[in-house]
Amino acid sequence: MTEFWLISAPGEKTCQQTWDKMMVATTRTNNLSANNKFNIPDLKVGTLDVLVGLSDELAKLDTFVESVVKKVAQYMADVLEDSRDKVQENLLANGVDLVTYITRFQWDMAKYPIKQSLKNISEIISKQVTQIDNDLKARASAYNNLKGNLQNLERKNAGSLMTRSLADIVKKEDFVLDSEYLITMLVVVPNLLFEDHDSGLFSVTLFRKAIDDFKHKARENKFTVRDFLYNEEEMKADKEEMTRLSTDKKKQFGPLVRWLKVNFSEAFIAWIHIKALRVFVESVLRYGLPVNFQAMLLQPNKKNMKKLREVLYDLYKHLDSSAAIIDASMDIPGLNLSQQEYYPYVYYKIDCNLLDFKV
Repeated sequence: MTEFWLISAPGEKTCQQTWDKMMVATTRTNNLSANNKFNIPDLKVGTLDVLVGLSDELAKLDTFVESVVKKVAQYMADVLEDSRDKVQENLLANGVDLVTYITRFQWDMAKYPIKQSLKNISEIISKQVTQIDNDLKARASAYNNLKGNLQNLERKNAGSLMTRSLADIVKKEDFVLDSEYLITMLVVVPNLLFEDHDSGLFSVTLFRKAIDDFKHKARENKFTVRDFLYNEEEMKADKEEMTRLSTDKKKQFGPLVRWLKVNFSEAFIAWIHIKALRVFVESVLRYGLPVNFQAMLLQPNKKNMKKLREVLYDLYKHLDSSAAIIDASMDIPGLNLSQQEYYPYVYYKIDCNLLDFKV
């Protein structure tokens, strides 16, 4: 996947002119980035005080929603287990891949009506994504418990003879059962030098009164006496439990993957709308009223990121002469300065590398 720079600059005579200038500087001669216009509708501006407060709130909301998007993506990878190579094709937004969704972004009027105030729109997004986060916690907890119980049972039935369950190895006829004087014990004996596996399992039938003496002698010879009582009902119950858990896991898998797909899409769409809100709010705060700016989406050429930064600085340095020397740790209300990310133009990064591993 990839990274985008979402920027805005004030309209010159027209917004188209701003766009054309940026295109000439970044693509026509030097192929620094692939660019798209980023369409933000005419949102309600409100008062300056509200915008300044909203700018801070949107920064926090952006961080929260990004974390939920990543959690849903990561959990999708965990659930798919051996099919992790299929993760990316399940991480879609509105039925298309993420790059296509971002580069062709259209504001969703039905979900986020632009007649509402900016604050209301941000609250709609916040509630929606908080609900997804809570649902994810509940669903993940239930599925992880089921998966954990199944893995524990599977572990019991695997491994070496020293530790594994013996229920599926032994048969009823291997034991002397219901005898007052005799008992059958199972002993793990280490293999000889040239044999393939670690050990062999032997049944030994002896008098009950000789148990302690037998165990002592077995220890001296490095034989392991397994603590095992043949119980048909218990063994049957274990097998049934494993079948039940395995069936439950298969039943829950499909609906869970579908829920993750739908809610990944919802959370991702919400996240990009927050980026649009942030660009709008920040552009009004920086460039003033009436609203007149061009939002642009740049997909930097990885090799030329530093050069692209320099070209954008030259293009827009006249917007804010302090941007080159500003102390990024200064707290200026409404500008949300994060370390080394203040530029003379409005800038936000959209990083689509949402998974902690390479698929």
